[in-house]
Amino acid sequence: MSVVKSELLKELAISYPNFLRKDLIKLLDITIYEMKEALKRGERVELRDVFTIEPRIQKARISRNPKTNEKVNTPKKKAILFKMSMQWTKKINEKK
Repeated sequence: MSVVKSELLKELAISYPNFLRKDLIKLLDITIYEMKEALKRGERVELRDVFTIEPRIQKARISRNPKTNEKVNTPKKKAILFKMSMQWTKKINEKK
């Protein structure tokens, strides 16, 4: 399931009718920007009772090209670990 920014804004506008749409757009842009910057700095991002996002560093290793069976050096890189809260997991898995 993917989330599109426009759909998220639509849901926020429905949930908070007292806010102007341009203010909601600005709030969402600032939130996303701050989350990206925190991840770049190597910090953990946590939205309580929703999810956590944490950058992890994968070590450099020697891997294999499956097509040619040739060994390839893979440099170290950053990956993101996403973990959803138990409350949201239960809500998603509820049967209606």
